[in-house]
Amino acid sequence: MGNIAYIDNQNLYMATSQSSEPWHVDMRRLLIYLKRKYDVETARLFMGAYEESYAEMYQLFESMGYELVFREHIVAQTGKKKGNVDTDIVFEMLVHAYEGSPDVRVVLISGDGDYKRTVSHLIDMGRFRMLLMPNERRASSLYRRIPDEMKANLSDQGIRGKIQRREPEDPRPCGASS
Repeated sequence: MGNIAYIDNQNLYMATSQSSEPWHVDMRRLLIYLKRKYDVETARLFMGAYEESYAEMYQLFESMGYELVFREHIVAQTGKKKGNVDTDIVFEMLVHAYEGSPDVRVVLISGDGDYKRTVSHLIDMGRFRMLLMPNERRASSLYRRIPDEMKANLSDQGIRGKIQRREPEDPRPCGASS
């Protein structure tokens, strides 16, 4: 049985597209990389609030093999929907740790320090595989305490070369590829 990747899509997109040297992730190539390098069987892409205008992109991600997870919102909510997915990711990683197969490990893609305590706990349980930070410069300093063999920077040239979108002028959002 393969590992599970939990991907904070907003963090991934912002950390790469708004870095000092902006670039875009090819989501198809990212999934291939996760499967080959970290034995990921399931990749859960946390998208925040569902936006009808992105329905085509969501279908594209699903057709690639991602499981999309959207943030729940109250129907009568006024104003802009908040898409913060941190608590959803923490909850699902912990459910996996306590209820999932003991052979399956977590791969997390995010540089957000809100996950640090959960990551440390999963490491202590032997249920954590890898922290993939989209941009080490923008990642939380809390991750300095994570063992080096359990973290990597997606912006490093070796990894970036494997997952970077080749057509930077492509207008599709969030690193989608055809």
